[in-house]
Amino acid sequence: MMRDAWHTVAATLAEAGCGLVVGVPSDEPGLLDAALDLASNIAPDAADGGGLRPVVVRDQRAGACIATGHAIVSGRPAVLALTSGPAFPNALAGLAEAASLCVPLIVITTRIPVDGLGRCGFQETDQRSMSSSLVKWHHTVESASQLAWAVRRAVHMAVNGRPGLAVVEISDEVGREQHVPSLPPLPAVSRLRAAPDTQLVAHACDVLREARRPLIVVGGGAKAAGAGPAALRVAELLDAPLMTTATGRGGVPESHPAVVGLVGLYTTPPLEHLLEETDLVVAVGTRLEETVRMGWPHSADVRLVHIDADPYAFGQVIEPEVAILGDATLVLEHLLAHFAAEPERPQRQELPESPGRTAWRVRRMALNALATFRHYSGAGASSARNAVAAVGAEFGEHANYVHENGLHDIWSYHYPLLPVGPESRVVVPGEQTMLGFGLPAAIGAGLARPAAPTVLICGDGALQMNIPALATAAEYSVGLVVVMFDNAGFGWPRRMRVLEGEEAGLTRFRVPFPLDEVVRGLGGSAVEARDPAQLRTSLHAARETAAAGATALIRVPVSDDDVPSGILRVLGDSGGA
Repeated sequence: MMRDAWHTVAATLAEAGCGLVVGVPSDEPGLLDAALDLASNIAPDAADGGGLRPVVVRDQRAGACIATGHAIVSGRPAVLALTSGPAFPNALAGLAEAASLCVPLIVITTRIPVDGLGRCGFQETDQRSMSSSLVKWHHTVESASQLAWAVRRAVHMAVNGRPGLAVVEISDEVGREQHVPSLPPLPAVSRLRAAPDTQLVAHACDVLREARRPLIVVGGGAKAAGAGPAALRVAELLDAPLMTTATGRGGVPESHPAVVGLVGLYTTPPLEHLLEETDLVVAVGTRLEETVRMGWPHSADVRLVHIDADPYAFGQVIEPEVAILGDATLVLEHLLAHFAAEPERPQRQELPESPGRTAWRVRRMALNALATFRHYSGAGASSARNAVAAVGAEFGEHANYVHENGLHDIWSYHYPLLPVGPESRVVVPGEQTMLGFGLPAAIGAGLARPAAPTVLICGDGALQMNIPALATAAEYSVGLVVVMFDNAGFGWPRRMRVLEGEEAGLTRFRVPFPLDEVVRGLGGSAVEARDPAQLRTSLHAARETAAAGATALIRVPVSDDDVPSGILRVLGDSGGA
């Protein structure tokens, strides 16, 4: 079958299993136009179950974040349509975040005509060099016969192994071809699942038997692989507590008695004592990045059984005693099968201070008590914490929760203020923590799962970084509940400066942005909530506004000393900023 180049690209992406293509329209019809033609032949209610939905944005940076949020929530690879010139570098911040999150994202971009290469051609850009540290695979298509293969290959590379970015750069000459061969009908690209080495599994079981205080840590890779149920069975078998990384949150239901919250920077007192006592960690689908190790000074000294689908993850931070390469679910199932084949369950000597089943149940009770509206620092009531608790009470475990990673919104990472269950979908920034990630990522989440409410928790500085994305949400009737902590500036830099005794004036906004008016002008609602009663009323009304396809903004004024417990634990207390 023959099509023009861009319809070939769109059809190949759709057939390969991609769910969304995001971009700014180019000067001439391109991938977005072809995807629109393709979508017009699909029933509207099937737009997210098959086919390639086109979404037009006002900024490529936001487009990358929308694609990222959609891929995380839908579980399908997403596409970002770019062009050579400023479009490509403009998207890099969002692409860096997607890469750090290990999101399957395919970038389809163009290259200027060959006659202009190296000769001051208009908008010539070395896209390969710009993105080389971020992408898994970059291929330039200079022959029409190679186009369909390259696109499908990009999807395969993005999905398999450690998921990530793949770039297909299409030369101008190929992009103008009217008769491009397609591939024969093929099934969607699937994630290949590698089984582990059975000898390594047996070795890991021997090591686990020796552990007195084991801890399971579930990361984003485990969540993406659907390894949560298997991880819980391992935790139950070992009588071990289970913690998640920020990106792993949502991979296991936090109502399960083995699940005790987040690890590292986001660990809520008194659970840091659990980290201090741990003598063996089973890390599943995590690279043990810096935020995982914050506030855990002995993390490099504990024995480590590391499970990952990416061989490059092993030893990158901590040298594992046992490194098992393979699909997270399959590896954990092999561990369970190995233990089940033995006459007795694994036994280990319990110590009085060991976080066994009884001890970590007690810790969980203490955690709940601390989280019930008592400020950890003793400095008084926390508006941010109250707001997060109110969000959890209103939306429960069935929402799409999207986070930033500013100062006050880190309260939303502190379990159990915001409970996450099997029906929750969680989107967080990665190690780049790109300011402004949350709003467009929330749009992607809402597009992927429109039946569930989408709640964004962020700061005022972050939200103002991507204001045009509010118009995109309105255009596509993506209902959003935005809970914004307002401290009239950049909270994290301000706190760090105060801790160092430096001048913090530059971190304060001198001219307030008319955000309420913008949201209302786009058909949404905007209110300020200063106390728990206002919060409850505002959140209930916001749910209705979002259900109608509009944005509901709730501004929560916060003070500089309204600091999350994890930040106080790791960075210290400034005595009031």
